[in-house]
Amino acid sequence: MDGAPGGGEEEPYPEESYAELRPPRRLRLWQLAPIVGLAVLGSLMFAFPLAFEFGDGGAVVAMLGLLITGCAAGWGLMAARRVGHAWPGMPARGTGERPDWRVVALYASVCVVLVALAVWRVARLR
Repeated sequence: MDGAPGGGEEEPYPEESYAELRPPRRLRLWQLAPIVGLAVLGSLMFAFPLAFEFGDGGAVVAMLGLLITGCAAGWGLMAARRVGHAWPGMPARGTGERPDWRVVALYASVCVVLVALAVWRVARLR
């Protein structure tokens, strides 16, 4: 009795998952354009006063540029997180895994060093 129900044969098609048919989520141009624009504007505002020493207002413009660059970086990180990207060494969102403390300490120390160098450079303008 070939083909009889319950005959112990496997189904010809395994259970299908429609989640596999969904295209991968990625950042779109309309999400990236304002982030990149703000980052470029902020980095130029930060770099030019530091490079060419624009008098007394240079420190203010440089700090404003640093603030705009930091905002653009945070905005980019949040957009990437919403799409599902993760930093290297960090677990993906929703996996329930805990990040390794050494990776977190490395990222935090790099950020602290970069901010300290930027503030030190702006303070030297005065």
